[in-house]
Amino acid sequence: MRTTNDLTPHAATAAAILPLVGGAANVTSVAHCMTRLRLGLRDRTLVREDALRSLPAVLGVVADDDSYQIVLGPGTVTRVTPEFEALVTSTADALAARGAQWKAARQQRNATPLKLLLRRIANIFVPLIPALIGCGVIAGLGGLLVNLGWLPSLTPALAAIASGFMTLIAVFVGHNTAKEFGGTPVLGGAVAAIVVYAGVAKVTAFGMTLAPGQGGVLGALAAAHLGTYVEKWCRRWVPEALDVLVTPTLTVLITGLVTLYALMYTAGELSTATGAGANWLLDHTGVFAGLVLGGLFLPLVMLGLHQALIPLHTTLIQQQGYTVLLPVLAMAGAGQVGAALAVYVRLHHDQSLRTTIRSALPAGLLGVGEPLIYGVSLPLGRPFVTACAGGAAGGAFVGFFSMLGDKIGSTAIGPSGWALFPLLKGTGGLALTAAIYAGGLLTGYVVGFAATYFFGLGRTVGGVGAIGGVGTVGGGGPVGGGGAVSGVCDSSKEGQNTDPGGNPPP
Repeated sequence: MRTTNDLTPHAATAAAILPLVGGAANVTSVAHCMTRLRLGLRDRTLVREDALRSLPAVLGVVADDDSYQIVLGPGTVTRVTPEFEALVTSTADALAARGAQWKAARQQRNATPLKLLLRRIANIFVPLIPALIGCGVIAGLGGLLVNLGWLPSLTPALAAIASGFMTLIAVFVGHNTAKEFGGTPVLGGAVAAIVVYAGVAKVTAFGMTLAPGQGGVLGALAAAHLGTYVEKWCRRWVPEALDVLVTPTLTVLITGLVTLYALMYTAGELSTATGAGANWLLDHTGVFAGLVLGGLFLPLVMLGLHQALIPLHTTLIQQQGYTVLLPVLAMAGAGQVGAALAVYVRLHHDQSLRTTIRSALPAGLLGVGEPLIYGVSLPLGRPFVTACAGGAAGGAFVGFFSMLGDKIGSTAIGPSGWALFPLLKGTGGLALTAAIYAGGLLTGYVVGFAATYFFGLGRTVGGVGAIGGVGTVGGGGPVGGGGAVSGVCDSSKEGQNTDPGGNPPP
């Protein structure tokens, strides 16, 4: 057995976390999203939260109906999770069956149709985010080299690398859709591949010739979803002796014909309408649209409704090369940073809170909002609302330039804040696109700071006390939803917010 001194930093973090959540016997499931280690726990009273928050690698904790989430940050969580799983598996194999039953029963009690649908959407698209980010950064680098006229022999290779995944993203969506809905993943990928196959240009549907890629990810999702129903029907009726031959054939044939003669055209019209609608919204009502989107994004995330935006972003990226919505929504994070800075300045006597802000601010600037949200704005109450005001102002700034014809977008989803700069693309030059986005961030910082400084903190600010780390906050928040999350994590649904500074929740 390895000693503590033999452990890597990530293995040491996993080893430190395990006893603080009740040990392996208390862990029923282990998973992670972009920033959090997500644990199913048998008895949450065994968790030693104060000690857990005090670990150097832990940015905070969040509890919801389904899981106990430990915020570790992007990159770190992907390295700690397998180490944690190894520790749990080595001592808890005998509990796996009971843990799975416990988790299923808990999910069934707390499941609602909307919540289940959004979770399924997230499960389909979230695994694609690393590839979207990587290809988006390469596309941005290639575009920069083209604009500067540098390395002309290399830029075609970069374009090929960046575009390969986006060309075939429908296949990956189909694979994940079939997996999520209980079908055979490769059959989902097979029927989705029809959408991007060049030969569909010879097929006519509704009096129109189809185009490769028509319908995009929405068509692929619909095709793979239909394929799971066809496959399950075949499994019930086809004799076992013929199943291996007949079921895949009928699944691909029936679903393929429906995809060609119905789904591609319908999904294509929907995708076109989505792109046109997003462009019209920012072109004609840019300031108002930016105000609403930037101001309401944090509450949307708290309610878990942000998951519905993932297919929209992906559709826009596939159709136009970038999503015009993400830079506007990213302004919510700028408002949060501004609000946290105002709290830092006003509550200069509360060293514990100021320490929390100092440690969480770098992550907030890079678009990871959980530490600031759960450690600062939500526990204090009103600063969450003033942070939304900062996001609204930043969104209106970006929307104003869109009305002038200078739209900006992101070539991938996932990053936010300063981390979004390498992914920016727009109708103007690179410098103008970056300047507009930077102006939006600055506006969000300033308005979030000013609104919080003057209106976000009551006269009684002396009793704030320590808010060590990131508190476990839930459904009784300022907008009546669950705790806010960033990126693609699920929302919290339980709990009651209090205001340590004497401010009633808004």
